[in-house]
Amino acid sequence: MQPTATVLVYSDDSNTREQVRLATGRRPAPDVPVVEFVECATPAAVLKELDRGGIDVCVLDGEAVPMGGMGVCRQIKDEVFRCPPVLLLIGRPQDAWLATWSRAEAAVTLPVEPVEFASALASLLREKAALNA
Repeated sequence: MQPTATVLVYSDDSNTREQVRLATGRRPAPDVPVVEFVECATPAAVLKELDRGGIDVCVLDGEAVPMGGMGVCRQIKDEVFRCPPVLLLIGRPQDAWLATWSRAEAAVTLPVEPVEFASALASLLREKAALNA
């Protein structure tokens, strides 16, 4: 297992980014690596960080302004070679179909519920580790 996993968090709201960090803690589950965060407040910053590489999972805020996480997800799935898996934060459970349209691998509702979020993030980190093994 790698020593750390890098998780990109995109939201224009610093409180949402903080909710993600707090829900994750040092690691979302005992069998996954310690998490380091890269925080982005704009879609341009997301693309820049993905171009640099080294991102294991993206957490995108579907309610972000001016471009929501669903649109950003759809764009990066089309434009980024070997795009990391995406966990989408959605405003309502009824928006899950839009998360599917955006090609996100997982979705959880806002506000971030720590147990649900950590479980979804850990699952994506396990899948990523299995693909890299």
